[in-house]
Amino acid sequence: MAVGTRPWWATGVLYEVYLRSFQDGNGDGIGDLAGLSARADYLAALGIRAVWITPFQPSPMADFGYDVADYCDVDPRYGSLKTFDAVLDGLRRRGIGTIVDFVPHHTSDSHPWFREARSSRSSPRRDWYLWRDPAPGGGPPNNWLSQTDGPAWTLDPATGQYYLHSFLPQQPSLNWRNPDVRRALLDAMAFWLDRGVAGFRVDVLQGLLVDPGFRDDPPNPQWREGDPGFMRLDAVNSSNQPDVLEIVAEMRALLAAYPGDPVLIGEIYRPVETLVAYCGTPERGLQMPTNFNLFSTPWRAEAILDLVARYEAALPAGAWPNWVLGNHDIGRIATRIGRAQAAVAMLMLLTLRGTPTLYQGDELGMEDVTVPPDRARDPFARFGAGRGRDPERTPMPWDEGPQAGFSTQTPWLPLPPAGRPRPVAAQARDPMSLLSLTRRLVALRNREPALQQGSWTGISASGGVLVYDRHHAGRTFRVVLNLTAAPARIDVSADGRAVLSTHRIDPPGVSDGSLALAPDEGVLLRL
Repeated sequence: MAVGTRPWWATGVLYEVYLRSFQDGNGDGIGDLAGLSARADYLAALGIRAVWITPFQPSPMADFGYDVADYCDVDPRYGSLKTFDAVLDGLRRRGIGTIVDFVPHHTSDSHPWFREARSSRSSPRRDWYLWRDPAPGGGPPNNWLSQTDGPAWTLDPATGQYYLHSFLPQQPSLNWRNPDVRRALLDAMAFWLDRGVAGFRVDVLQGLLVDPGFRDDPPNPQWREGDPGFMRLDAVNSSNQPDVLEIVAEMRALLAAYPGDPVLIGEIYRPVETLVAYCGTPERGLQMPTNFNLFSTPWRAEAILDLVARYEAALPAGAWPNWVLGNHDIGRIATRIGRAQAAVAMLMLLTLRGTPTLYQGDELGMEDVTVPPDRARDPFARFGAGRGRDPERTPMPWDEGPQAGFSTQTPWLPLPPAGRPRPVAAQARDPMSLLSLTRRLVALRNREPALQQGSWTGISASGGVLVYDRHHAGRTFRVVLNLTAAPARIDVSADGRAVLSTHRIDPPGVSDGSLALAPDEGVLLRL
């Protein structure tokens, strides 16, 4: 793909704030918008271009905000519209955009729309949700499964029909084939665009439409014992419908009417070969269908090189890549690959071609925190070992003081053990910390067009060392990543100069055309 001038969301680094765990601003043990405002300087010091904030709209919190009861307000636990506007303004003054987490796939069962829809079969809003009669012999209308591993259908005794929910029963699915639903949700997006947001991350975008014939899902041949039960079926009818791109086009048209080039990011859990279909065309597809494929790729040089090469080859003309190593739904990267590799992962994330998204705390090397059963909060924890998402959602450690500077009260989830990781204040003082490395990397990326938008060329993956180049306008950087716990040596250009190492302030030199790597070390060279 030809390299040219890219929009802000392509050249900058994005950062996910899991709001409940970022900073408590009112002393109730839960992160909120006032807390986010208080940490705006920290975000500016990272050098990021935009913040994606997890849901803050009114909600009964059955799924901690991913069950929205009002799309156009702020939950009092997080603040108010005035507080939100203050966050927006404070971040904007620091050159940081605000991306809203938009949840259009389903509402809360306490949303006025659903309360009206379930009041009777003749309700004007009945068709805003997906209702079906029981199967001929009784029971759910088809075999679709929710992510609770049980049927994706719950019977409403008062009206004798089942309603669809891909997640908890408290999260009924909206009927996006109803034009009134589309208008209402687009109006909700316009509400936030009018306030000046920089775009949306659209939750469960691949599931907005289902098969209009409600046909059964077939068995998933990839399912293995130990996988979540809902994965026994291949969700080809309950999700991933091709005409969802029509909805994306409507969203893009709405965003195009606003200044500042707002971005539309879609949550899409698909292999790269099918993920790229959501790009559509540059004007009508998603600017960024989120690429989660590093979550499931073995942490081996050969596997990662193969993934990146396949993704680059699959991208349509004009599409822009993106990369994610962690979020609020997956175990921490430092836990998945080991603490020693966390800095290598950061170097890779910030030097691959495409927009990187950092998950809060990964810049500190946060790991999954063991959460005792009596403090578990995630409703999915009761559906089996490993299903709970609390361990990756625990609060940020800011300093060595009480409650790690997160709150004046006991936090809603346990804090990380002392020193695992060192808090922000300690890492900010240490030039060799992961936080300091992240800041240097982002700063370097922000000033080097080759790292922002240059081409990517895979060089090699042997002996556990991954090597690739970034090139733009005659300037080339080589990224060398030792993905093993053993020292390594690789051949490099004799005129290469190391400009950054994950292990040392003074990067290693190139000697006799080769570079010696310490265990778990990554090095960035300028050729």
